[in-house]
Amino acid sequence: MSASSFSLRKFWLILADAAIIYGGVILALYLRLGLDGAVYELNVRNGWTKIALATFVCLLTLYFYDLYDYVVMTNRRELLLRLVQALGIAWAFLALVFYSAPPLMIGRGVSVISVPLVLLLLLGWRVTIHSLTGHPDIGEKILVVGTGKTALDTAEAVWERRDAGYRIVGFISENGAKPKDKIGRSEILGMAPDLENVIRSEKVDRVVIAVRERRGAFPTEALLRMSLAGDVSIEECTSFFERITGKVHVDMLRPSWLIFAGRGREGRLKGVFRDLVHRGLALIGLLVSLPIALVTAILIKLESRGPIFYKQERVGKNGKTFNVIKFRSMRTDAEADGKPVWAADNDDRVTFVGKIIRKIRIDEIPQFWNIIKGDMSFVGPRPERPHFVKQLATEISYYEHRHLVAPGLTGWAQIKYPYGASVSDAIQKLQYDLYYIKNQSLTLDLVIVFETVKTVLFGRGGR
Repeated sequence: MSASSFSLRKFWLILADAAIIYGGVILALYLRLGLDGAVYELNVRNGWTKIALATFVCLLTLYFYDLYDYVVMTNRRELLLRLVQALGIAWAFLALVFYSAPPLMIGRGVSVISVPLVLLLLLGWRVTIHSLTGHPDIGEKILVVGTGKTALDTAEAVWERRDAGYRIVGFISENGAKPKDKIGRSEILGMAPDLENVIRSEKVDRVVIAVRERRGAFPTEALLRMSLAGDVSIEECTSFFERITGKVHVDMLRPSWLIFAGRGREGRLKGVFRDLVHRGLALIGLLVSLPIALVTAILIKLESRGPIFYKQERVGKNGKTFNVIKFRSMRTDAEADGKPVWAADNDDRVTFVGKIIRKIRIDEIPQFWNIIKGDMSFVGPRPERPHFVKQLATEISYYEHRHLVAPGLTGWAQIKYPYGASVSDAIQKLQYDLYYIKNQSLTLDLVIVFETVKTVLFGRGGR
């Protein structure tokens, strides 16, 4: 699951950050107290544990400030600003912890030295990583076979995700396009008969097949020969695109891919355990959010006449409909003519209180009850209204496949794609939903829940 939030590359980046923060605080300890004082603090006064706590808090704030997002690393000014904010909040929180529990205190002098020291070390490390990942000679070299839309979309995914460790060396034409013609940021390096020579001359590591029609000029024999010899890795663009982007490209899909790449039958015990975890999370969420829910109910009643809760028919697992429950955030006459209308990001039907509760997702709290009842899971594709499902299913291939699993309060599409209210947005979200359905697991669910918490705290993401 390399495209997920906890990819192997991000894991190593987090590990490196932990070493830098931990080592930076120890260095500050030596600078402040000298060798004997630092050794005493570390070995006698539980310094190792105290620094571990500080490191954990710093890593958490770095994560919440999206500092494991490669896009942030490419902007030096944004990187510095976020590092300062993240470390500032981390040490402010630690100050409260130290005040509440003095035995955990590291020391004011050490803190004063460690904050700028760690900031400089992290900044230097991130700039170095950016320079390395941006170097054209570093990373796995990719040759794309094909020159059509799927080939270009595949290459664009690599160009937009330089942190994934791949480099597009060029394209092989199978439809008559001439060598040296430009495609995006690269060019055609040869025709189908030139494939083996291009692979050797460019020292290609992986060949990505982005050709739907495998007849005529398609270099089947050459690819088979190289695959059996183990000289190069060969991969379908569908799987490659999925791994890079964390979504399934609907234009690249074939029915056979969905059949053979399915998740397989989920064990009954595993399914029951996952369902219990989701319902447990919903119960905890319902209890924790109860005070907020009571205040919200009062504010809705004070602002406008009408019910506190809003029920709306949605499509669930296997096409079964149910009523989703939300706090009312729109006027009671929002759909006075009875015709369903797409909700927009700045919808004028939303009340003043509604704008606030929608912004920070408080309107979703009653859906904890839907999860406990079994209508929904905590994580899954967001449930849509039957009217729009019928419309979208006729316009978008594979749309009804999102009903293979239970809908969710949050989902992969919600944390990866911004607010959507159109057919084109529905296509983008479907691609993420299909990725989730194919890769569904409790681990991915927990990643999504953690990302959702971050999204709610910072007011970003989709719905």
